[in-house]
Amino acid sequence: MYAEWYGLRERAFGKTPDPRYLFLNEVYEEALERLVYAVEEMELALLTGEVGSGKTLLTRALADRLGDRFETGLILNPRLGPRQFLRAAASELGVPAPRFHADELLDQIHARLLELDRQRRAALLVVDEAHLVPGRSSFEEIRLLTNFQLDDRNLLAVVLVGQPELRSRLRHPAYRPLTQRIGAHFHLTALSEADAAAYLGHRVEVAGGSRALFTPAAVRALHGASGGVPRVLNHLATQALLEGMARGVRAVDEDVARAVILDEPFLDAPRAARGRSRRKPRAVGRGEARGAALQGARG
Repeated sequence: MYAEWYGLRERAFGKTPDPRYLFLNEVYEEALERLVYAVEEMELALLTGEVGSGKTLLTRALADRLGDRFETGLILNPRLGPRQFLRAAASELGVPAPRFHADELLDQIHARLLELDRQRRAALLVVDEAHLVPGRSSFEEIRLLTNFQLDDRNLLAVVLVGQPELRSRLRHPAYRPLTQRIGAHFHLTALSEADAAAYLGHRVEVAGGSRALFTPAAVRALHGASGGVPRVLNHLATQALLEGMARGVRAVDEDVARAVILDEPFLDAPRAARGRSRRKPRAVGRGEARGAALQGARG
């Protein structure tokens, strides 16, 4: 909707985890490198971060980096009992007809991993939203999967991805047999203001636009309101672009950014980020301004 108005090829702040838009600041670059190292060493890795911090996008970038060398399985909804989890894992790793009993499933997975090894390929299982794994028994199945190995190498790498409570949960002594196998771990932190400016510029540039689409003051306001969380920043940036289009402007300034922030009913942001500014009076109503902007975009 706003892409044509700002001269973009596509929407810069979509909600799908497109690896092209991965912003590799120091934190995310280190996270990706640690994950790549752990997976290539066929180890168990742990990646955590707040909601909307970019965990899923990072795992998509990881799969892209690994390429065809790895058979990558992805479990998106791990709210599964032990047997259901093994069936999901078997299916994701390419087992053609997963059985129903746990022992048979483990045998099938083992056979599949050996088949991949003969093809000089490795296997990776990514468990997204791992904080939702329902019980210790399902985590025990994950530990058992890491037992598949030859004399000189493991046959399966596993990456557990989840919110910070996953770390708290795994600190319980009951999970020690699993956590002792974690070869790499990383926690994603929020973007700084400087990173937020570079992040917004990067996404706009990938979409075919100018990195100067957001003014420094607008970035400051959006960063403060989002807390540096990429998903929230994406949402606010989208709303700011729509608001700017409605006003007929070609760049998002502080006034546009604060107007959007004030309109967000579910935004958990400091008051200082919202500021005291209000929408400036306009000679025409919102609908007229939006219509004029859209007409200008088509012209």
